[in-house]
Amino acid sequence: MEWKIPLSDIDFGPEEKDVVNEVLRSRWLTMGSVTQDFEQAFASYVGARFAIAVTNATAALHLACIVVGLKPGDEAIVPSLTFVATANAVRYAGAIPVFADIVSEQDLNISYHAIEKAISDRTRAIIVMHYGGYACDMHSIMELAREHNLRVIEDAAHAVGSELDDRKLGTWGDIGCFSFFSNKNMTTGEGGMLVTDNEAYAKKLHSLRSHGMTTLTWDRHKGHAWSYDVIDLGYNYRIDEIRAAIGKVQLGKLSANNERRRHLTQVYREILQECSPQITIPFANHVGISAAHLMPVLLPADTDKMGFMENMKSQGIQTSVHYPPVHTFTAYDVGRGKYSLPTTEDVAAREVTLPLFPLLSDENVVEVAEAVAQALGKT
Repeated sequence: MEWKIPLSDIDFGPEEKDVVNEVLRSRWLTMGSVTQDFEQAFASYVGARFAIAVTNATAALHLACIVVGLKPGDEAIVPSLTFVATANAVRYAGAIPVFADIVSEQDLNISYHAIEKAISDRTRAIIVMHYGGYACDMHSIMELAREHNLRVIEDAAHAVGSELDDRKLGTWGDIGCFSFFSNKNMTTGEGGMLVTDNEAYAKKLHSLRSHGMTTLTWDRHKGHAWSYDVIDLGYNYRIDEIRAAIGKVQLGKLSANNERRRHLTQVYREILQECSPQITIPFANHVGISAAHLMPVLLPADTDKMGFMENMKSQGIQTSVHYPPVHTFTAYDVGRGKYSLPTTEDVAAREVTLPLFPLLSDENVVEVAEAVAQALGKT
């Protein structure tokens, strides 16, 4: 249907078209110098030594799990209130995802205390997901990881540009993974990035994303090599020059667009607190600087959530949910009854995501807030 106010939209203009045309004119479409430029720009932006571009964030998470050494029988502690790719990546490596609860209805991130309780003698890694671009308790989590000799992977799919104590999210753990999907703060349509300060990890990531090969087609095109060896069981997780070119342009827009998202989030808070005080708006006064990827709200416990969302739809306003808990999915049936995640389940039952993107106007936010008040009155 044609939405009056969609959940998200992209900030594309003539700049993106121009760089795509430049790549087409170059006649080199596979991973090459444009990708290298994008990686260098991204590494500089987040303050990491190395950045490795891949085809999507799921591929990034998969490679991160392999590189930190997850093997069959190992366990990795993950949130359940996340997109399923966070847990799937653990299973791709043959390891077992162990779900931990979130902090509270004000902080929808994985709980340090829940992580601590979930650690066993088979735990090898912790995967945090910075929900909505709001920082997890990285000081406590990193201390816990050091104490138990665990690797930390940051799922920063929501958090490109987020900061904690003047340090970009994605650079706190051993490896950070970013998403450039079409609804993210910067987009290449499909695409992802890994960042790390560990040179050995970076070297292996470069190899694994391209079949475990020692040289690339670009190297041979430039005359730097004539053949190659395959030194590991790798994957075809390469990004292409078109998406890398778009990504570099989008990176240049990111800071201003994130600032706009933060402004809109504050407008939402002020208006919703006035016209719909019965709802909960998470992350009030949260630490750090958020990329403000999502605008989640929690409906009162007695609200018909589906009825509320249908009412918003009837007013032309798209909403969504983030997320159905992973441990409740059929494919994760082994976890049913095993996990006690009361806060995750309570929040997931009440959470609705409202529209938020840089091209949204302040007036649009007022309109959405008024629609929320009307929908609550009808359900």
